[in-house]
Amino acid sequence: MDNVGVFNGACGAESFGFKQLKRVFWNLEAPRLYEEALKRGEAVLARGGALAAETGVHTGRSPKDKFIVKDDATRDEIWWDNNGAISPEQFDTLLADFLAHAEGKELFGQDLYGGADPAYRVSVRVFTEYAWHSLFIRNLLIRPEAGELAHFVPQLTIVDLPSFRADPARHGVRSETVIACDFSRGIVLIGGTSYAGEMKKSVFTYLNYTLPAKGVMPMHCSANVGERGDVAVFFGLSGTGKTTLSADPSRTLIGDDEHGWSADGVFNFEGGCYAKTIRLSREAEPEIYATTERFGTILENVVLDPLTRVPDFDDGSKTENTRCAYPLDFIPNASKTGRAGVPKNIVMLTCDAFGVLPPIAKLTPAQAMYHFLSGYTAKVAGTEKGVTDPEATFSTCFGAPFMPRHPSVYGNLLRDLIAKHGVDCWLVNTGWTGGKYGVGRRMPIRVTRRLLAAALDGSLNRADFRQDPYFGFAVPTSVPGVEPHILYPVKTWASKAEFAETARRLVGMFRTNFKKFEDHVDADVRSAGPDLSIAA
Repeated sequence: MDNVGVFNGACGAESFGFKQLKRVFWNLEAPRLYEEALKRGEAVLARGGALAAETGVHTGRSPKDKFIVKDDATRDEIWWDNNGAISPEQFDTLLADFLAHAEGKELFGQDLYGGADPAYRVSVRVFTEYAWHSLFIRNLLIRPEAGELAHFVPQLTIVDLPSFRADPARHGVRSETVIACDFSRGIVLIGGTSYAGEMKKSVFTYLNYTLPAKGVMPMHCSANVGERGDVAVFFGLSGTGKTTLSADPSRTLIGDDEHGWSADGVFNFEGGCYAKTIRLSREAEPEIYATTERFGTILENVVLDPLTRVPDFDDGSKTENTRCAYPLDFIPNASKTGRAGVPKNIVMLTCDAFGVLPPIAKLTPAQAMYHFLSGYTAKVAGTEKGVTDPEATFSTCFGAPFMPRHPSVYGNLLRDLIAKHGVDCWLVNTGWTGGKYGVGRRMPIRVTRRLLAAALDGSLNRADFRQDPYFGFAVPTSVPGVEPHILYPVKTWASKAEFAETARRLVGMFRTNFKKFEDHVDADVRSAGPDLSIAA
């Protein structure tokens, strides 16, 4: 086996079980990975210097193809209603087949960290079949100092082989695509998909399993900090504005997607950002847009002009889930440490395509836990004939696909932290106003930014509030710089009767969804949800 690059010779590919590999490229940096990716035809250059790659049929994650080994350690710890199970014997067969499939290949190895706090980080080794996947994970995780590589010993090993095809009958999986996690041995096997995001989300899933036992809250959130050290975290599903709103030039960005909250404060799990680029504009999101014109950034499934190689961020013909992946330091105001203090504000973002929720509301601790467990957002109406209404999505803890433990574990951790530190909690709607999708308009970004600024600087706490008649949370009656009517969703609708009907329908969706959590929460949380009798 030929080894190229710097690595721990006492803990190489052979120690994991690889045999007869042609070559392993260890810890290559961007220039060399560019060369390898271009030479192998994996990607092309975009104007400005980014590396543009396509992921084929998989343009997003495959959550139904994700499995966790069910053994003595995990049997009573995993939320099996939400996670697929695979036996230790099936995983052993899968691992053996992965190792056999790799024989004769050239692989790329990266030694990285998940977690900016040394007390809680995990050492991660990632073997990839593609050079651009190696650059992707190098961008997204935390890169050790050069002197650490010769002594690096992984706690978690990820093997990413897109050309591998699983056999459902042989491996106990659903299809030819597989993401298999063995938490006890610290191994993740990814096959049959070229979507690079599976790698980083596997690290997140692993930390979501290991950290709660250490009293650390893992969070699918972005985070930033103001000049006074006031930390804000932003929970939200894809498309709600998590990355956009945390990239505030007046505040320091801690990270855009995954964090832990320990007794010492918040720390980023990652060393990079994975931002959506569909309809990205230089005017609205200048910091993120600038990264797409830099050497080292990866553009994923972004359409390029065939002659000029200029990206067309408005073209969603390949997928609406176009992305760019770049190191965190590509954002000018990014934290150099990835760490900050205890949060002062928690913001839960939702894109309400029904146009019912106000642009901002203040939550009690019980309401915060209710909405955290609900994890609500809404997708716009699809292109299928006859489908005209938005579709409600409830992803508990704002990240159900990455939650191996029961949601109550994370909800209770968050509740205790909120109570201990007296954190202010807010629900922010970045979706529609004046009607549902197709009738109303998207909430103006300037309104969202103004309301967020007032929440984070503390001035919103001094506003007068009213109780929302459907959801029961507190809504400000006026905020300087914001049109008063937009704070009253019903006033923005042409038909008050249609608003009432839509609001009642959304309340019903919330209540139906929350039934599965009622036996796991206290009475104050059960009573913190929307109530139609209030509106009546």
